[in-house]
Amino acid sequence: MTASLPHPNQRWAEAFVSELAAAGLRTANIAPGSRSTPLTLAFHRHPDVRVRLHLDERSAAFFALGEALTTDRPAALVCTSGTAAAEFFPAVVEAIQAQVPLLVLTADRPHELRHSGANQTVDQVKLYGDQVLWSVDAALPTGDAPPLALRNLRTLAARAYATANGLRKGPVHINFPFRKPLEPDTPQPAPLAPLPGPAVVIQRGMLQPDEELVVHLADILAGHPRGIIICGPRCPGGDFPRAVAALAQAAGYPILADPLSGVRFGPQVEGGCVIGGYDGVLASGRWQGASGGLEVVVRFGAVPTSKHLNAYLEASAPAHHILVRENGVWADDSHRVNRFMQVNEAALCRRVAGALAEGTKKPGFSKKLGFFTAAEPLCWQATDAYLAEHFFDGAAVATTVDVMADTLPEGGNLVIGNSLPVRHLDQFARPRRAPIRVFGNRGASGIDGVTSTGLGVAAATGRPTVLITGDVSFIHDLNGLLAAGRLGVDNIVIVLINNGGGGIFRRLPIAAHEPPFEELFFTPHELAFEHAARFYGLAYARADDRNALAAQLQTALRQARPAIIEVRTDSVTDLAHQRAVIENVKRRIERGLSGLG
Repeated sequence: MTASLPHPNQRWAEAFVSELAAAGLRTANIAPGSRSTPLTLAFHRHPDVRVRLHLDERSAAFFALGEALTTDRPAALVCTSGTAAAEFFPAVVEAIQAQVPLLVLTADRPHELRHSGANQTVDQVKLYGDQVLWSVDAALPTGDAPPLALRNLRTLAARAYATANGLRKGPVHINFPFRKPLEPDTPQPAPLAPLPGPAVVIQRGMLQPDEELVVHLADILAGHPRGIIICGPRCPGGDFPRAVAALAQAAGYPILADPLSGVRFGPQVEGGCVIGGYDGVLASGRWQGASGGLEVVVRFGAVPTSKHLNAYLEASAPAHHILVRENGVWADDSHRVNRFMQVNEAALCRRVAGALAEGTKKPGFSKKLGFFTAAEPLCWQATDAYLAEHFFDGAAVATTVDVMADTLPEGGNLVIGNSLPVRHLDQFARPRRAPIRVFGNRGASGIDGVTSTGLGVAAATGRPTVLITGDVSFIHDLNGLLAAGRLGVDNIVIVLINNGGGGIFRRLPIAAHEPPFEELFFTPHELAFEHAARFYGLAYARADDRNALAAQLQTALRQARPAIIEVRTDSVTDLAHQRAVIENVKRRIERGLSGLG
């Protein structure tokens, strides 16, 4: 008598999950539901995949995004059919825009129930449209499926993982139809026979620069003394920060390092070529006439956060505006780039630095653009003097970074919210040797899912993690706090800057239009976040000045318990302080750089 085959749903799901694990998948974030039962059980039964259960699909998706941000490898998402899949959409959009690898696995009704009025059934085929790298409606599991069908399923898993984790990373969507019964035949089904090995091993190398490209770029840098290197958000990790610093030293070009570039914080700043005060310097307007004609810009990563830096590039119009991105993703909203190099960034930096160091090609630093290097210490002198006397949103961000650098010399994670926090980080966070890893959702720059992203980053690394977020962003993702207690994420501290509404709108022209501005844009609230902390089981403290924030943050970083530190500020005075800092920077530079041409 022959043994019966496993339930077709079980057989299908376990084969797919096993192949994902063989490809390298290690985490799956699951929102509970009925139709996704086969996938949920398959992930639960696999010894190499860690399962995290979430009650809220949108929070689950951003949690997975945070995991993938910090590991730079795909994280899986699983949900049932219907609107549950739509709740993943904001994180999917962020993932495609920021090139974050996600595997989005949605369960669906079988084909005979689609377009029939069946309960909890929506059209999920290509649900995410062009917001994913690849979308597949998987075949329906059947008991009499031929070996070819199973091989196809395993190949699909390997290809899905490789596509999400490819040269251009991003989300991949696989839609799985399942017929009832969804559960296995027995409560404890026997495991499937171990697979002999991966169905297919998909490998890729890096795009190495050829000699012609290296010589060409070295000649440009050697022949043009006035140049800068810009490292925008989402630059490569690994040895790229050291490699780009070596290029900057060899070329004599300063690096204007976005806080989300991975270059502003770390040992590479010791050479003095990493500049962080450019936003305040450029906002002051003092650069006009002092820096001469900009000849070369070499850019890495995404479009910079600073609007003043982007305006400077637009006004300068250098003869050589070069963008280097191995993934081939365009990042130039002003369309000033006139040379795009699709090549491994670190390899190019090392090769060109070596070429510049050879013989007569090595340029002298004195010939290079010195304005940003000279203005950098003056900018921070003026900024620090002002922050010592005033406490506002920007001062809270600067204090948080200072405490992290002093308390965590071996490094930690900083997750920065959108809207005002990331702009304050850009302006007020000076370069530090402490290897602080900074993460943010700057792909689509939304305020939804910020808390869940921070929790995902903390869970994936196990290292001390600080999230700086605004009050409106915090309200958007309150359910994300469930993960702190349910999943034991105890290595996160949330610095919640509560300025009573959408403070970012005060920087826009609409702020001059009253009465509609206060009611329709700023949208003030009077919520007490101490109650939210208690409801979700987090420690709570309030800080109203620099010393209190520093003390509370130091205490929270030493404790193994998730905590919220609320900083209450006023968005009107915050804007006034931000403008006053810029004026201080302008005056300090005028005194310190008088006569510089």
